[in-house]
Amino acid sequence: MSSISDAESQIMQALWGRHPLSAEDILAALPAQDGWQLGTVKTLLNRLLNKGAVKAEREGRRYLYEPLIERAQWEGKESLGLVDRVFGGRLSPLVAHFSAHRKLSPEDAEALRQLLKEHDDEH
Repeated sequence: MSSISDAESQIMQALWGRHPLSAEDILAALPAQDGWQLGTVKTLLNRLLNKGAVKAEREGRRYLYEPLIERAQWEGKESLGLVDRVFGGRLSPLVAHFSAHRKLSPEDAEALRQLLKEHDDEH
């Protein structure tokens, strides 16, 4: 499957939240302040159809759309792509970058310690 653009991901977010949805329902679910238009939503839906990310079923005079990929599947692909593109496939620079620019909560720090412990236990 081809990668999903930022705009297409917003359509997918609406569909992951609830489906099936018509193009009009998706438009209503998108942030109004972003100035979405029905024609834009339909164009993005056609792109997502061509990419195999959604399916459409005719209901009367409209189509209802459903996601064909799971949110977790997309998140995994996107996050690995980010690590590869920006950090050369290495996780430690990613963690260092985020910890330098965002304060780690005690919960986040503990979760990282637990992940490292589990990693060490496996190796």
